Amino acid sequence: MEIVKKMDGYSIVKKRSGRYGVRDKSNNWVKGEKKLEVLMKAGFLKAPSSKKAVSSQEEETSTEG
Repeated sequence: MEIVKKMDGYSIVKKRSGRYGVRDKSNNWVKGEKKLEVLMKAGFLKAPSSKKAVSSQEEETSTEG
């Protein structure tokens, strides 16, 4: 594992599989929502776009025509 970035008490590491892991200052793995927040804040992940809004717009146009 290679340390990619250190920030605000967290270390972001890149695993051999190419995925990212987050460790806190006490060297414990961070999981779930908190991990996503840290990775988005560091710029490694983008916020997901809403597919429901796009599909509902398509349905409206198909019912009108």
